[in-house]
Amino acid sequence: MANITRESFSALVVQYERLVYTICFQLVRDSAAAEDLTQETFLSAYLHRDALPEGYERQWLGRIAANKAKDHLQSAWNRRTVLPGDQELARGLAPPAEETALRRSAAAEIREAIQAMKEPYRQVCRLCLLEERSVEEAALALGRPPKTVYTQLSRGRRLLREQLERSGTHGSIPR
Repeated sequence: MANITRESFSALVVQYERLVYTICFQLVRDSAAAEDLTQETFLSAYLHRDALPEGYERQWLGRIAANKAKDHLQSAWNRRTVLPGDQELARGLAPPAEETALRRSAAAEIREAIQAMKEPYRQVCRLCLLEERSVEEAALALGRPPKTVYTQLSRGRRLLREQLERSGTHGSIPR
């Protein structure tokens, strides 16, 4: 099937897009990522359409989708973007929508509380807690000794915890 036309490839996309999406979703358990991986699968299939074995389109697309999803799961970006607390979840289980909304609300309140802090705590907490930079990275960015940044971060966390307790938010402060 080396000379596959654009129209015949479009027909393959229409025929197998649900299958490819389902394979990706079953592996990554994230609808947005599964949609992206579905597009990547068909892009890769189109670029390598000369390798498409005639009569085995379904299996070929399924294998590409599975490989794309596995690559995504092993990627450094995916490992880096795991949210605090998500590592306790069993793979593939999403928290209830209400719990997710409460977590986002608490995160927004933490961001607002950090923005309302006085210096030098605001910058240190923003860098270390919101941007998840290390104490050393924050010290370099702020031009301060790491020990000073560590002390300011410790005090900033305490002030943040006190502020959140006063406001009634029981969101956990990032470590």
